[in-house]
Amino acid sequence: MRPVRLSRSVDNERWITCGFRRNRSERAVPCTCRHSQLARPGTRADNRFMATLPNPEELWTVREYLRTSWSPDRELVDGRIEERNLGEKDHSILQRYLTVLFAIKRAEWGVEVFPELRTQTKARNFRVPDVLVVRAGEKFERYVTQPPMIAVEILSPEDSLGAMEKKAAEYRLFGAENIWIIDTNPRIAYKYTSTGLEEVHTGELTVPETPIRVVLSEMFAELDRF
Repeated sequence: MRPVRLSRSVDNERWITCGFRRNRSERAVPCTCRHSQLARPGTRADNRFMATLPNPEELWTVREYLRTSWSPDRELVDGRIEERNLGEKDHSILQRYLTVLFAIKRAEWGVEVFPELRTQTKARNFRVPDVLVVRAGEKFERYVTQPPMIAVEILSPEDSLGAMEKKAAEYRLFGAENIWIIDTNPRIAYKYTSTGLEEVHTGELTVPETPIRVVLSEMFAELDRF
């Protein structure tokens, strides 16, 4: 994980008003507070803002974070916005494989699967797992506030295993039952347990007392198809 540092473009910019400043006629007017986001034409000006210029040193409230969207999404960690490393082919292939597998098996396995869903792990922390699995029938609103059944993170080349282990520890403190970390190169899967990070040597990722079973050889074979 690294703090966001994005360049600023001034071509065809417009202000989305935050609604926190109004003139005497009760009309919203542009303001320069950080609730206003600089955006390109086409960004929606509703209750959520498409942010392009988060300051890595600035503290955000949960309300501000939830009112803001990025593509790809970012995480809130101790009040600061952090970028997620993703978007490369191997990462995308495995994320798609797991999402499709759990979707196909959801009735048999009694689960629902969500890629990149905001998950509140602490009062001021929101993580966005690559793949999130919950038990069928569990209800939530805009984002997850209860521990999931499975949280999956797939390493990108820029990710370090140490940083990902720290995130896995946060998932465990949150109460996630199963935490899987997948390294596309050298094609290794890990589980995070009470004793820390453990490499999977059985050839499959499973969830105790369920029929859930992800065969590692089949999953990693997807990388050879492209």
